Amino acid sequence: MCCAIAADQAPLPQPPVLAPGGDDSADTDTDAPERETILVTAADEERLHQMSFTDLAPDEVAQMRRLVRRIALATPERVSSRSRKSSRSAPRLDLRRTVRAAQHSGGEPVRLVYRRRRTRLRRLILLCDVSGSMEPYTRVSLSLLQVAVAGAEAEAFIFSTGSTRLTRQLAVRDPDQALARAAASTQDRADGTRLAESVRHFTDAWGRRGLARGAVVVIISDGWALDDPESVHTQMARLRRLAYRIIWVNPRKIALDYQPVVGGMAAALPFVDAFVSGHSYGALAEVAAAIRADRSDQHENTRTR
Repeated sequence: MCCAIAADQAPLPQPPVLAPGGDDSADTDTDAPERETILVTAADEERLHQMSFTDLAPDEVAQMRRLVRRIALATPERVSSRSRKSSRSAPRLDLRRTVRAAQHSGGEPVRLVYRRRRTRLRRLILLCDVSGSMEPYTRVSLSLLQVAVAGAEAEAFIFSTGSTRLTRQLAVRDPDQALARAAASTQDRADGTRLAESVRHFTDAWGRRGLARGAVVVIISDGWALDDPESVHTQMARLRRLAYRIIWVNPRKIALDYQPVVGGMAAALPFVDAFVSGHSYGALAEVAAAIRADRSDQHENTRTR
């Protein structure tokens, strides 16, 4: 549970700025309704930034989904096992290409060709809990999954009693169509979450085949698991051995009295690199920062924060 919002600094969208008025003729009755509409839109958007997803009315959910579509996710880079030629100094000399280049200069190696490792972004994987306790957040979380698939070529999964891959359903360009297709495939809903079984299913079916190896894995769940904590501990340890980083997004974390000291959440935390809430649009900036962070970056992962 490996995002920059629009840019590296992940700024929140700012309300539209009205141009300063010029002469009195510009302030006509025709312009007034338009200016009022802009002001209302800016105020509504600012209010939505810090509103918890649980407090959204149906029409506000639609507005929030439009805001989430502005988010761009990016994972840290990894060094590929493949290399490419480089004219700049590098540790490895490409002797074959250096000799070939010398053929164009009378056999004199006037230019040494080096090889350097290719870099590519780490794979991003999102697993979203769609059980009954997460329903208020799932309405928006699926939009985040769609953004990740469309913008970061991420792999998306949902889980409750098992894991289901949604990447293909969310890959269409039309966001509304993507969400409709995802909703039609989201049949794995229950009152509780088989967290250990869902992680085991993902790891066995996709993770061990290379999908999770070296990837940034984001788990969106409140951690209310029906499995015994020991099973959750075992399956998270298996996933930890594959993933580059594991980020856990738990919207319940924002509660002042929240203490993840028992149950599935407590069993999973030792294997989590970043523990964030993601309960609102504003809180998604923290999720974005955790996704793009390297292992060397310092992120708090405590049981009380």
